[in-house]
Amino acid sequence: MGKPIFAIGEGYVCRVTIGLYGFGNAVYVQHPNGYTSVYCHLKGFHPVLRAAVSRYRRAHGERDVIDEYKNPSTPADIRLAPTEYPVAQGQLIAVSGNTGSSQAPHLHMEVHETRTWNMVDPLDVIPNLIKDTTPPMAHAFKAYPMTGEGVFNGTSQQQSFSFTAHHLSQPFTAWGKVGFGIWANDYMEESYNKYGVRKTELTVDGNIVFSSVVDHVPMRCNRMVNSWGDYPFFRYAGVWFLKSFIEPGNTLPILQADSNRGMVDFNQEKDYHLVYTLTDFFGNQAQYSFTVRGQQQMIPPSRQRHAPWVLHWDRMNYFQMPGVQLAVRPGLLPDDVEMTPTVIRHTQALSDAYRFSDVSYPLFDYAVLSIRLDKSVADTSRLCILGEGEREIDATYHDGWVTGKIRDLGMTYEIGYRKTLTYNR
Repeated sequence: MGKPIFAIGEGYVCRVTIGLYGFGNAVYVQHPNGYTSVYCHLKGFHPVLRAAVSRYRRAHGERDVIDEYKNPSTPADIRLAPTEYPVAQGQLIAVSGNTGSSQAPHLHMEVHETRTWNMVDPLDVIPNLIKDTTPPMAHAFKAYPMTGEGVFNGTSQQQSFSFTAHHLSQPFTAWGKVGFGIWANDYMEESYNKYGVRKTELTVDGNIVFSSVVDHVPMRCNRMVNSWGDYPFFRYAGVWFLKSFIEPGNTLPILQADSNRGMVDFNQEKDYHLVYTLTDFFGNQAQYSFTVRGQQQMIPPSRQRHAPWVLHWDRMNYFQMPGVQLAVRPGLLPDDVEMTPTVIRHTQALSDAYRFSDVSYPLFDYAVLSIRLDKSVADTSRLCILGEGEREIDATYHDGWVTGKIRDLGMTYEIGYRKTLTYNR
């Protein structure tokens, strides 16, 4: 907390934000090499930037008190001209803090391509500032038998196994189609932080079935990381298993796989030798391996899905129940998913509440939700859709229905009144 933050390169401060995107207090520095660096969760700004925030607040009729930087009453998005705050590499711009969606004091830094806003690995921009001779480390692997088409160690259930050594000698068996995932981190000797692994490669009998190189993530694909990772397990256990197979709706360009999308087909009674190779930005490398015996066995059939509740990843989906309509276009889902819709009756509220999944299920982009208004209201312009925690979702009213956009099937939605004011900045 309160450690000095310096610009990673020459350029100028183009933007300062408060209370946006979970970043708390943040500074954006645009660089002449085509990148923009972003510094988040800051405790405070350099005095020149602090003065810019004060001018902005006064211009919008807001109080300018220091306490608002921890929990600002209204967000701020301040744009600066190139001549207002030029910076040199290593110049002080702020001090570190714990503002926004932060669990502990730290600096969250991102680097983006300025033109596309695609995210890039900061090490591509600042490799000379980092020393690293420590290879990545794998903690465990996970098996994902394909429902109705595969089993692993005698069951169709997902299972995880710790890497107690670089080669696991314990016996594993499988039959049919099985995907794998790995929980691994990269480390550096001068920091206690955990980092993502730059390159992951899975081979089976010497043939590459899956590889990932995390050098950039297009903004249009940002939420697809939730599909690459085992999101349900992360919500449960707080650790990321990254899948070594690609779901059909996931188009992250950093993922590559064979014709089976990385799924391994155990169709012969023999030993299959699986090797994970983990490589960091500086070329430090580690390998982890295990052997799976192909053993013919019964594969339990998949449970029949309730067709009206199934959303398909590759087609337009329209779902409706009394009082609610949901439209999910192609490209929002990693794979077909069966919803578990729930209606919560609210006889005294503006509408009933609706949920489409028992657990959080993030979409790649926005789906369209319409809820029927059950009460007569004097001013429909104040209506919105409320998500969990009374989070307001912009919505429009037409002919008895309130329509907005949602990005998670597992939240509960209902009609409510807008409480906060919006500004065109």
